[in-house]
Order: sequence, then C-alpha cells, then structure tokens
Amino acid sequence: MQTTPAARYTGPVLTREVVEAMRAARAAGASVWSGSFDLGRSQEEVALRVDGWRWRGHDYPWPEDAKERTIYVWDGEAFRAAQRYDHSLIKLVPTPWGAPTFEIDGIKMLPTAQASPFEDAQRKVALIAPRGKRVLDTCGGLGYFARACLEDGVAQMDSFEKNADVLWLRRLNPWSPDPHDAASGGRLRLEHADVGERIASLPDASYDAALHDPPRFGIAGELYSQAFYDQLARVLRAQARLFHYTGTPNRKTSGRDVPAEVARRLEKAGFAAQRALDGVMAIKRGATSRRR
Repeated sequence: MQTTPAARYTGPVLTREVVEAMRAARAAGASVWSGSFDLGRSQEEVALRVDGWRWRGHDYPWPEDAKERTIYVWDGEAFRAAQRYDHSLIKLVPTPWGAPTFEIDGIKMLPTAQASPFEDAQRKVALIAPRGKRVLDTCGGLGYFARACLEDGVAQMDSFEKNADVLWLRRLNPWSPDPHDAASGGRLRLEHADVGERIASLPDASYDAALHDPPRFGIAGELYSQAFYDQLARVLRAQARLFHYTGTPNRKTSGRDVPAEVARRLEKAGFAAQRALDGVMAIKRGATSRRR
C-alpha cells in the first residue's frame, strides 16, 4: 500500500488570539510569555522582543495581520494562512475547543457548535469499539477518527483520503495523527486514494469494523450508492460494526430523509441498520468468525 510521504510540519502554529496575547504581554513589559503553539495541545515559553519572539531556538517576526478564523504556519520566510485555492478554497479553521475544523468554500466540514470535532469523533468511534480490531476508514479527512482509534487501541487502521489539499492541511494540524510517529506504532496506514475506486481491490472479509464519513451527497453521491455499500459488506467480516455519518442535509427544504435512504441501502447490502448520533450504525449480518 502506498502511503503519504513524511512531511510533518513542526513549526509554530498561530491564531489571532495567540498573537494578541503575546503582543499584550510585550506591551505590559513582559520578556517571557507562556502559551500554546500547537492549538492547545501543549504549553511553552517564548522570549518576547520588540521585533518578534524566540521559540525553540529560532527567531520569528510578528505576523503582519493576524485575522480571525485563520490559522497561520511558518513557511521559512513569513507566517502564511493554512489555506489553499485550486478549484476550491480549502482552509484550516480554529475552534474554541483547540482541535480545528476545515472548510471548503466556506462550508464547515466538521461539527464544532456543541463540542470539539475530536470529541465528536471519539463518540462515533466508540460505536464501533475499535480496540484490537482492524478498521477501515474510508474518508480520512483531518484524521480525527484515526486518532481516536489509535488512542483506543486499534490493531490496524487503513485510511483513505482523495483530496491532496486535505492531506496537506492534515500535515499542518497538530491534532492530526502522523502515521510515522511513535504513537501510531505502524498501526495507521494512510493512502492518498479515492476509496470509491480503491475499495474494489481490498480483500474480502478483511476488516472487523469501518468508519464512513463521506462528503455530502451532492459532492460524492457514489459513496452513498448501493454499489459502494455492497463493497463495504464484502470487505467487512460477519458482525462487523459500521458507523456511517450522514447528517440531515436538505431535510427542511426538500423533505428528503438521507439517513433513512442510507439505512435501506445498507439493509439491502446485508447489514442490520439503525439511526445513531448524526448518522447510521450498522452491523454486518452473518455468523461470527474471529481471526486467530
């Protein structure tokens, strides 16, 4: 399996709040400030100067204009927003919870209103009970499903992500798991691939559980199709658990019930399915068969 190359960003990660706090401390006469340069995952001290600040032995200038709802990283010459524009604007966005979300053309890809997107992922991961299992992660995104599975003791996780820009954001995000670090221990394999195409080459009954968090139906309708669900059933073992995020798109405007449609297709593919959280929880029918 071809995995993404190791290119983890290890520099400081800034938000407007961090920059303003450092500037305020400097204006008050402080020469040292303690705060987080990895979106709340840890606390470190920096030396404050008139023209900038020093962190881990390196000098950095003050960012010229730190905007709200923007995350900044150092590119070797200046602090740049963690965003790209190709056909769409894709952007890493801070949240009050530490773990960031991301947006594509202004549309938020992860829920953040009531809880951290990572805590949201933990609740969904708990439904499939990944400890000791081999898990399929169809649409890796920022990797919060993967991180939660690793923390819970997953035996092996195969994760696929189609969008190269999402993988780039993932390498900038301190909350995203790195397949190559010690915490992963070789248990996470991340592949830059379209799971809609790649799944056909995965072996039969090779996974004990799966997490399916596709883009909305209008963007990736093929990942909600009967053909794809039939493939999911093929690669999962009997009694394997599947959580499928659906949300409730267009329900108020069109009356369409996407979770119900998904549950019906999963039932046809060989699952017992029911609504759970903001999606559908399903269990592959069949006799239990555990790998030795």
